[in-house]
Amino acid sequence: MISGRPSLTAQRVAQSRAAHQILDALPHVFDDPLALRILGSGAEHAIRARRRRFAAAPARYLRAFLVARSRLAEEALGAALGRGVSQYVILGAGLDTFAYRNPYPAAALRVFEVDHPATQQWKRALLAQAGIAPPAALTFVPVDFEQQTLGAALDSAGFDRQLPCFFSWLGVTMYLSREAVIGTLAYVARLPAGSGVAFDYAVPPASITPLRRAFYYSRLLRVAAAGEPWRSFFEPLELAGELGTLGLAQREDLGPEELNARLFAARSDGLHTAGPGRLMHAWTA
Repeated sequence: MISGRPSLTAQRVAQSRAAHQILDALPHVFDDPLALRILGSGAEHAIRARRRRFAAAPARYLRAFLVARSRLAEEALGAALGRGVSQYVILGAGLDTFAYRNPYPAAALRVFEVDHPATQQWKRALLAQAGIAPPAALTFVPVDFEQQTLGAALDSAGFDRQLPCFFSWLGVTMYLSREAVIGTLAYVARLPAGSGVAFDYAVPPASITPLRRAFYYSRLLRVAAAGEPWRSFFEPLELAGELGTLGLAQREDLGPEELNARLFAARSDGLHTAGPGRLMHAWTA
């Protein structure tokens, strides 16, 4: 993050989620009726005007992964509610819209949106412009992940450490130091039984095929040029060992092959993912 500036990556991710709603074939992998609205009145025209860009293979691979991770994170949240979870923390919320289309009663689920102060201020301005009112069950928590303690920020926002919680942490770990990633996962692991987290992570470039590696390096250069370079990469087996050591004993780790088989098989538009990202769902026993 560049100090004082909202995340460009958050905006691009939101545009990809919105593009899925209007450019990809039905059924949508991830339905989000607010994806376009939060971006403003000109969002649909801007996306359609760049249809060729969104139809390019790298953009389609990325878009497929983005909508897959959002869908599976919200499905994991539903499973967590079945384990007794009543608190949901969205780390690095960006322009995520869950809190504004939350299907659960306010008494059943309290939502905390955690993000960099500049990005959160920008989001709140977009919400106001779109006429989307933050619900009573939502609390905004501004925090710099590298400079502030997550636990202290949540405590000051009314988070209850005595209750289990589910965390969604999408599109963030690769921008943080390895120590910051493991520290946050350790915090989740110390919460009451039933707590869990869904997060995505990037594998090292050397671990993927040469053709995909070329797309990968191109993406790394783009985010670095935007002032948001990737800093952390994890090998799946190594990460699984780290999580086990922390106490996150139950795990599901999905790469492109598993995501395509689960969510993209037999689609009429051929949408699928082929990127370096993986989605991990882990929780305490």
